[in-house]
Amino acid sequence: MATKKQNTGKAASSPRKTKNAPQLMGIARNDTYLEPFNEAIKGRHDHVVWKISQLTQNGRQRLSDFANGYEYFGLHKTDKGWVFREWAPNAREIYLRGDFNGWQFREEYKLKRIEGTGNWELYLDDDKMKHGDLYKMYVLWDGGEGERIPAWAQRVVQDEATKIFSAQVWHPEQEYKWRKKTFKPDTRPLLIYECHIGMGQDAERVGTYTEFKDNVLPRVVKAGYNAIQIMAIQEHPYYGSFGYHVSSFFAASSRFGTPEELKALIDEAHRNGIAVIMDIVHSHAVKNEVEGLGNLAGDPNQYFYPGDRHEHPAWDSLCFDYGKDEVIHFLLSNCKYWLEEYHFDGFRFDGVTSMLYYSHGLGEAFGGYGDYFNGHEDDNAICYLTLANCLIHEVNKNAITIAEEVSGMPGLAAKFADGGYGFDYRMAMNIPDFWIKTIKELPDEEWKPSSIFWEVKNRRADEKTISYCESHDQALVGDKTIIFRLVDADMYWHFKKGDENEMARRGIALHKMIRMVTVSTINGGYLNFMGNEFGHPEWIDFPREGNGWSHKYARRQWNLVDNHDLCYHYLGDFDRRLLETLKSEKHFNETPLQEIWHNDGDQILAFSRGGLVFVFNFSPTRSFSDYGFLVPEGSYSVVLNTDAREFGGFGFADDSIEHFTNPDPMYADQHKGWLKLYIPARSGVILRKK
Repeated sequence: MATKKQNTGKAASSPRKTKNAPQLMGIARNDTYLEPFNEAIKGRHDHVVWKISQLTQNGRQRLSDFANGYEYFGLHKTDKGWVFREWAPNAREIYLRGDFNGWQFREEYKLKRIEGTGNWELYLDDDKMKHGDLYKMYVLWDGGEGERIPAWAQRVVQDEATKIFSAQVWHPEQEYKWRKKTFKPDTRPLLIYECHIGMGQDAERVGTYTEFKDNVLPRVVKAGYNAIQIMAIQEHPYYGSFGYHVSSFFAASSRFGTPEELKALIDEAHRNGIAVIMDIVHSHAVKNEVEGLGNLAGDPNQYFYPGDRHEHPAWDSLCFDYGKDEVIHFLLSNCKYWLEEYHFDGFRFDGVTSMLYYSHGLGEAFGGYGDYFNGHEDDNAICYLTLANCLIHEVNKNAITIAEEVSGMPGLAAKFADGGYGFDYRMAMNIPDFWIKTIKELPDEEWKPSSIFWEVKNRRADEKTISYCESHDQALVGDKTIIFRLVDADMYWHFKKGDENEMARRGIALHKMIRMVTVSTINGGYLNFMGNEFGHPEWIDFPREGNGWSHKYARRQWNLVDNHDLCYHYLGDFDRRLLETLKSEKHFNETPLQEIWHNDGDQILAFSRGGLVFVFNFSPTRSFSDYGFLVPEGSYSVVLNTDAREFGGFGFADDSIEHFTNPDPMYADQHKGWLKLYIPARSGVILRKK
């Protein structure tokens, strides 16, 4: 959930020179503009070191041992029966009420406070509840009482008729047996397919984990992605929140199916070489008191900051108090739970900017490095995020963590030892902003290759990013996807083969070029939201009162790309071949990105990575014959062309021709020659050196 346009973290002014700066942290050594802030960087680092020491009892246990709360709290089956525990320091009495006792107050279902703590506990015989029973806590406190869903509940369901949520006893006779017990994600490069289970089907209804496994996952595999990033896993009362207003942090959303069905989906993904990343929400929580944590036991501040910091001013939600050990315990345990119980391969942390700053990033300019070290930062949240990364990589050294962050906070995706926060990647949120601005504000004749190339590689050298043209954010109602911005209403009338008009042909060409230049310049990974690879039309609009609770725009119309009488498959086929091409270049992420040539007047851009040469002509009208590029001498063959007929292009160039460099005495000692190409208007081509 972005809060504002991204700042990439580049300094706006020159640094102060420091002499004999003691103990420069790694990120300050890597970026001299950070030297004046080394003390602040080290202070944040030392705060985390101190906190780890405290939580691990000076190293007598691991951070992972501290994060075992989900094994203690909540409802668990034991050899002798059942045990239930809850942290509710403000409660006076707590009962369990449910199907097992007719939803009545029964003394045998009354919890006892564990002496000297804020924890409550209840032991029950085996026959006192059974798998599938619905239940809730009934909490009494000084001045009030009410039904509550346990904070650590691992299964929560909604009654279809009453819409009331309840916790559910979940202990099936057969535990899920993993077919793929170990898995290591392929991050060379990381190619993420962002997805939502409920809207993954053609039908106008909520899809399921099983349907996604059977119908969508094979498409992801065929498309060439090696990771899926699943949204809306944690239980949320309002479907239309896209999963960002979480109520039950340990419960996989039951509207999509059972825990075993989610595990089967993850298992099948792993069997097909697909990593599964969870979109985790620790930046805020839903306000709901009956379903959520808003007032669990009479203290609205039990999990959340007090006073002015209690509510998020823009999201109508509650902000966690990252300074409380019990809250840190809850959130860290949540990270470990999803890794261990469901075998998720990592997390994309949502709303990181909101966590980092007292202002949540709202109204902040972030014009220079001083804006990241001016006392406006929440050191508790910074500490928590760093702890979370330390824990996640302790539990699984191959786990993936990604930060959704728009301010450009330096060090976010740098190693903890270097003074960073430990994320593996940060979202390159400047790139989709750039493409939207370019398409909206500039005529095609004014697209400047120099600006394009600068923006797609505008990032910190010591931090890996996830580049993307558009995500779910750009597809939401009120916004537009790239293809819809390019073609607009003509998608409805001119996306049938043979009936394309100029607007449709323009959109098809630029959609491919935008993706090619974005993915070919990555330094870590690439992300695409499901359906956007083939130019899914329209916007996303979840069922709500304003649209008559319709699912019409909360689905994916796979029939469009499957229908080869329409143009959508051109874009899907191209996306697949593009990823195949990049994966064919060994160590693509590590290959240097070297500019060969750009000319804003001609709207030409060329660069190389390893043995691949990328050439773009963004001009809408001008094609060029024998356009020369100085490259390592040898022969080059075309491996992908956006203008090929198989991808909906005109096929103006003969891609079967082998291209030989022309020698130039001036560059003979550099072993370079001139590669001369015919470059049609609005086209991009990838060549490989033989």
